[in-house]
Amino acid sequence: MKLIQTTLSIIILTGMLNFPAQSQSASNDYPIRPVPFTLVKVTDNFWAPRIKLNHEVTIPIALKQCYITGRVDNFKVAGGLQEGKFCTQYPFDDTDIYKIIEGASYSLQTTPDPNLEARLDTLIGYVGKAQEPDGYLYTSRTIDPAHPHKWSGTERWEMESDLSHELYNSGHLFEAAVAHFQATGKRSFLEIAIKNADLLVKTFGPGKLMRSPGHQVVEMGLVKMYRVTGQKEYLDLAGFFIDSRGQNSPHARGEYSQDHIPVIEQTEAVGHAVRATYLYSGMADVAAITGNQAYVNALGKIWDDLINYKLYITGGIGAQAGHEGFGPKYDLPNMSAYNETCASIGEIYWNYRLFLLHGDSKYFDVLEQILYNGMISGVSQIGDRFFYPNPLESKGQHKRSEWFGCACCPSNVCRFIPSVPGYIYGQTDSRLYVNLFVQSKANVTMSGEKLEIEQTTKYPWEGEVKFSINPEKAKSFELALRIPAWLSDKPLPGNLYRFSDSPETKFLLKLNGKPAKYKLENGFAVISNQWKKGDVVTLSLPMEIRRVVANEKLVADNNKVALMRGPIVYCAEWPDYQDKHVLNLVLENNVPLKSEYHPEMLGGVVLLKGEAKKFENRTKVNFTAIPYYSWANRGAGEMQVWIDNKGK
Repeated sequence: MKLIQTTLSIIILTGMLNFPAQSQSASNDYPIRPVPFTLVKVTDNFWAPRIKLNHEVTIPIALKQCYITGRVDNFKVAGGLQEGKFCTQYPFDDTDIYKIIEGASYSLQTTPDPNLEARLDTLIGYVGKAQEPDGYLYTSRTIDPAHPHKWSGTERWEMESDLSHELYNSGHLFEAAVAHFQATGKRSFLEIAIKNADLLVKTFGPGKLMRSPGHQVVEMGLVKMYRVTGQKEYLDLAGFFIDSRGQNSPHARGEYSQDHIPVIEQTEAVGHAVRATYLYSGMADVAAITGNQAYVNALGKIWDDLINYKLYITGGIGAQAGHEGFGPKYDLPNMSAYNETCASIGEIYWNYRLFLLHGDSKYFDVLEQILYNGMISGVSQIGDRFFYPNPLESKGQHKRSEWFGCACCPSNVCRFIPSVPGYIYGQTDSRLYVNLFVQSKANVTMSGEKLEIEQTTKYPWEGEVKFSINPEKAKSFELALRIPAWLSDKPLPGNLYRFSDSPETKFLLKLNGKPAKYKLENGFAVISNQWKKGDVVTLSLPMEIRRVVANEKLVADNNKVALMRGPIVYCAEWPDYQDKHVLNLVLENNVPLKSEYHPEMLGGVVLLKGEAKKFENRTKVNFTAIPYYSWANRGAGEMQVWIDNKGK
């Protein structure tokens, strides 16, 4: 099967799409193209250490756990390399290997590591041995076909629309294989994926087997395979799986897996949150390539439902633990909030794709809120412990874990963190979008001409960002800088939250030291200019402490206030209080607050300081709030985001 040349291949990362150099118009794809993460070198004190820790700590820990817990042994047994039985809990445990290979492959592109690359080669060898001759790859059945995992059914695909996760496994296989191929140029893993994808094409489709995937991700994976191989059958199959939803597949689980009605008729975010965001991301991918406007229309309605009724202030989604998913409108409890780390990552994928489709900053306003709060809360300060749920309040019953029986979140963190630099920029032939503010240096090609852009900033702790623009030769294009929602009267799109304490604040924009001429368009300040080497743009974003109040219909947050500074949501946590209690705090509206940077604390954070009272006796206490993402790094204890501001 002919592959597109590596240097020209369409690279698909965890949620990002990098188009080939010769396809500048991208007429049959997203109208906005990313700047690949491999072309963006992050040098700040916030993301650069996290990317390094992911390479040096998180990925090795995850690999070690896969060996300790038998995930690697499953492949070795299935491949006849050792005796044994399927020795882990779930049939989708295979995907932890795939996701770690994917994350390690991304990491290798920015941090070459021969030892890590050799470890991946070994794992890929085990995976290849476990694959059956026709391409089937599912260790829990291959090990003992007569007695497969209880979720699997007696025949292949029999329980796919319910519990088996056969297609889910394939989806993560495809994503990992594409990442490994791009990182190393080796076809070893990609050939395994092609063999499996070809089996799916032979098995599923019009006039063949009708099954809707029980857990989505195969749709995104197939699109990635299509982009790398050029095989349209893979793209067609992704669309088939999307359109099969709501068609009464055997064992379909209805709303839980978004299989209750056809996707183009869906208007609400329902069911399992990870499944949902993976489906919506796959729909966006297929819509971008095929022009399926019905998908786009449905995604717009579902997004509106999420933003107006089902989104936490931290960006977290999926309030209910029972089905790891969405509840009714305005049902956003704090202590029992589920907010799975994987759901935050899936939500980033989805919002990213909506930006690429529409070019509206509101999608990055949501993405940034998740990124700096609900997503990175899922991994510890030193990269070795994890959260599965991310609640907004705790009595001390929550603590970070080294691993989980269902370990999707740690392996998802492994593959997401290295890709963060790829979300900073987007481009068309005539416009460069700046979506995130991260100290970095990027090399961009605009209409065939090279451009270096360098950000200098201490964001998210300080709001000044300097952009040094250095085209190879004088070049006319538009520079579009996102103006964050947190400067306005509400921190996020929708009607769930608003700022109570001050009107929207003004940003300052200068070009070479003088006020810049710009137009506001879809939340971006757009500067048109004939750029030359040495041009400097300075964007100043006031970092005020803002009090957030919730829609009165959001009962869990009535008479309470949350705190934000820039994109960071804050919480009160037990170690900062003499009596180790924070659930009895009252933070009155008229109490002034100040911010202080503490480089020695929690990896370097800005704290909020002031005065609060204890509810029981109105005793005054010193008030301290830390960034929400950093909680539970000092042990288990009380924590809350939404603080009583009136008493009872």
